[in-house]
Amino acid sequence: MGVSGSGKTTLGKALAQKLGWVFLDGDDFHPPANIAKMAAGIPLDDSDRAPWLASLHERLLSTLKADRHPVLACSALKENYRSQLLDGLQGIEVVFLKGSFELIRSRMSEREDHYMKSGMLRSQFDTLEEPRDALVLDISKPVDELIDVIIKTYFEKG
Repeated sequence: MGVSGSGKTTLGKALAQKLGWVFLDGDDFHPPANIAKMAAGIPLDDSDRAPWLASLHERLLSTLKADRHPVLACSALKENYRSQLLDGLQGIEVVFLKGSFELIRSRMSEREDHYMKSGMLRSQFDTLEEPRDALVLDISKPVDELIDVIIKTYFEKG
């Protein structure tokens, strides 16, 4: 989880590939109205996010019921969004991709063909409620290093 441009998709795809798990990109589940709103520079509100979060929860649930392991890249900026996503699901960990506004804005300015524009980044930081119960990763580090930290934290516990 993290603000737009923090590297959720890049890290999530790489992690899922390394583990042989299913990658789910939250961006792929936004309804067209949400995408149009964001493309117009209008931040989503809670009523826009509710059906999107519900569909992501259902996808996590169905993936687990199919005896598969999901890696979900999702902003999940507020505690109540994370609670809705994980409600009743066991064994799912939250990883928070944390970086400075300046670093993320520079990354976003280099992206092409993404509906989320760098001008909306401030609203994401304003909305962000940093999790208290997540693995926090510094996004200035290389992806391979971040994957190593995740694996050591969750899979190589002594």
